[in-house]
Amino acid sequence: ALLDTARYLVLPGLTLGLFYMAVYARLTRAAMLEVASQDFVRTARAKGVPEGGVQRRHILRNALLPVITVAGIQAGQLIGGAILVETVFAWPGIGRLAFDALLARDYQILLGVFLATSVLVLVFNLITDLLYAWIDPRVEVT
Repeated sequence: ALLDTARYLVLPGLTLGLFYMAVYARLTRAAMLEVASQDFVRTARAKGVPEGGVQRRHILRNALLPVITVAGIQAGQLIGGAILVETVFAWPGIGRLAFDALLARDYQILLGVFLATSVLVLVFNLITDLLYAWIDPRVEVT
């Protein structure tokens, strides 16, 4: 049963993920090119740090900060995009529930869906802030 469900989840997952994956790849590349020309990267290379370590510890770690910021903002848009994808693929979920409630004019369910998705957006923003503080030690969580 799990394999059957996973098989039907491939197309909706690809539909939601491919657009954002391209945005994140371009943003990561641009951020890494910008960070690679900074002084602390040249210093790490001059100290003899292996190139893989320079790429991971120095360049990628600092380049992930804008990517995490954009990903946290787009997490709410991902929930909104799920409504359309669930409707197109006839996949039962919170988006399909919101669409059916809208068509049936069942406002109580619609308000419940809005409340649940608003809480999810707040949780995604909190996770984004915690990740930001974990990756960049200069950021303090108070």
